Amino acid sequence: MLDRLFLPFLALTAVAVIMLSLVWPQGMGARSPGPFGHTPLQQTPAMQAAIKREADAAQRRAAQARDTVRSLQAQAIAPGQ
Repeated sequence: MLDRLFLPFLALTAVAVIMLSLVWPQGMGARSPGPFGHTPLQQTPAMQAAIKREADAAQRRAAQARDTVRSLQAQAIAPGQ
């Protein structure tokens, strides 16, 4: 390919990729500065509340499972009591 066509195309592609990186949706990490950034999904109050509810429910399920295992072990050790 001719250099006079390829190099301007390459420069235009580089500028387009840089411009795209400025407006591309952000991931779950820290917020981008300026007008392009947004609050990450996991940092919204609704999502924080959902995460807390799920963690609390997981802790309750784990505690219930431990209690069940303990009671089954106690029955196996002393079945007459």
